[in-house]
Amino acid sequence: MTAFESNSLRSYSQEEVQQILQLAIARQTDDLDQEFSYQQILEIAAELQISPDLVKVAEQDWLGQKSEVQQRQAFEVYRWGKFKKRLGNYTIVNGFLLLMDLIGGNTLSWSLYILLFCGLAIGLDIWNTFQTKGEEYEVAFQKWNRKHQIKQTINTVLNKWFKTWQG
Repeated sequence: MTAFESNSLRSYSQEEVQQILQLAIARQTDDLDQEFSYQQILEIAAELQISPDLVKVAEQDWLGQKSEVQQRQAFEVYRWGKFKKRLGNYTIVNGFLLLMDLIGGNTLSWSLYILLFCGLAIGLDIWNTFQTKGEEYEVAFQKWNRKHQIKQTINTVLNKWFKTWQG
């Protein structure tokens, strides 16, 4: 049996074909440091007997997924910023209370209880901030996303309104 005959007898699942082609394209891109145009994608799809309509739908799905990934990254930056602000507030308030306790009685007493209680709250805040899976995370993301979309819509309307008044 020749090498060609043994190669033609192999068969692969759709998932395996995707993985093999993805690796081959990645290697070609690494070797040539090139990007593919939409026309090249259509040509590759035609060779694989994939219709241009399916390629267009797949591209739209991919753009939607890419957009959601970017939105989730922006949400993570937002959550991290809010956490840093709360941690800063915690540090300032508890530092002030520790200083007042130390000045008032030359020792630390009551402020340690407040520090411990607030430390527990910060620990829970850390847990919530870095928890990126589950229903609570999804609810928080959807709420943030709605607010973000409303802000974008308002900004678009206001920009159009200001352009009309200026023009």
